[in-house]
Amino acid sequence: MTSVSVIVKRHDDGYGAFPLDLRGVCVAQGNSLEEALREVRSAICFHLETFGSDAISGEPVAHEVFVGEVLVGAA
Repeated sequence: MTSVSVIVKRHDDGYGAFPLDLRGVCVAQGNSLEEALREVRSAICFHLETFGSDAISGEPVAHEVFVGEVLVGAA
């Protein structure tokens, strides 16, 4: 068993989830937090079956994760 860090974002229409320590693109969604986590676990397993265990980076891709906000648009 390997632990993979996962980011989960809540939206108006459900939850989106994606792993941090995985090479390549892997995302999932669900109507609840539990469903999103279940689906991202399934997506990670499929990703590893497809691309092999080398798809998990040897060291964490993200050492820290921050949430920030910026203003965009015309000044």
